[in-house]
Amino acid sequence: MKKSEMSEPPFRCGMEAVLDLVGGKWKLLILYHVCRQRLRFSELRRLIGDVSEKMLSQQLKEMVADGLLQRIDFKTVPPHVEYEATAFGLALGRSMQPVCEWGEQHMEAIAAIAEARAARQ
Repeated sequence: MKKSEMSEPPFRCGMEAVLDLVGGKWKLLILYHVCRQRLRFSELRRLIGDVSEKMLSQQLKEMVADGLLQRIDFKTVPPHVEYEATAFGLALGRSMQPVCEWGEQHMEAIAAIAEARAARQ
């Protein structure tokens, strides 16, 4: 097979693949909360805080389509829908635990950096 006929790998490293899956501001936070327990849309919105309904809905749809979350529709009136992590999503969530711990350990320094960044802008 000629080199020109070989397809390029979709990602150059594992981190690039993960960022393709959960890139953006909200997906890792969503995954963090849903890995802890099954949650309704309104519960997620309260836990996450500053996310709009439209953005949260879009991110959840993408995460369900990508196999990270499962949407459970109880088929009731009024609608009752919950989200839970799939085995694929749980595995990613567990792998992020050391990053969460690092963030906890360095939260004051990170807050100072964020303040300095905001002051520069």
